[in-house]
Amino acid sequence: MHARRPEAAVREEEASGKRDPSLITAARGWRHMSRRDDILELLQQEHQPVPGYVLAERFAVSRQVVVHDIALLRASGAAVEATPRGYILLRPPQGLYTTVYAVRHRPADTAAELYGLVDAGVSVVDVLVEHPIYGEMRGALNLHSRADVQDFLDRMTLQHGQLLSLLTDGVHWHTVRARDEATLERGRAALRALGFLADGSPSTSK
Repeated sequence: MHARRPEAAVREEEASGKRDPSLITAARGWRHMSRRDDILELLQQEHQPVPGYVLAERFAVSRQVVVHDIALLRASGAAVEATPRGYILLRPPQGLYTTVYAVRHRPADTAAELYGLVDAGVSVVDVLVEHPIYGEMRGALNLHSRADVQDFLDRMTLQHGQLLSLLTDGVHWHTVRARDEATLERGRAALRALGFLADGSPSTSK
């Protein structure tokens, strides 16, 4: 015989004029778990980032509640990534090659760098800096096209965002992916032609 769901028991208690605090707490916990399951299911169905405000509206909660739910999903092992465009569930790359470019440039050259990479057919997964106090600091990007880059630049301008590389005098790394090693080499060549490529890029992996 299956145990009754807590909220059903709470409804019975309310109908009889009784309110058991333990049942009320259990019901709230059940609703929160159910909402997190629904958020995860929604992210599994989507292949584009879902903005936090969309999740907040969908589940009739505040943005702060969404942030809390995402944190708990991550703690449970869900590979949910926060990007400038919203939350996305990371999926293992299929048949893609991955490497890291070490770069250095002025903030004003960010557009040229990112456009150069996506024009070469390279997807920019993230940006990473090594801070002398805080250590490794990473930001998700997931830029695959000129439209993605333009959206990122627009958001940076609109929200008065600051580049992580400002903390390290322009030095940073990008994890990148492409369908083959030749495309990764084109991306590296594009950075070299722009004068942005620095020493220290590791080998390619698949």
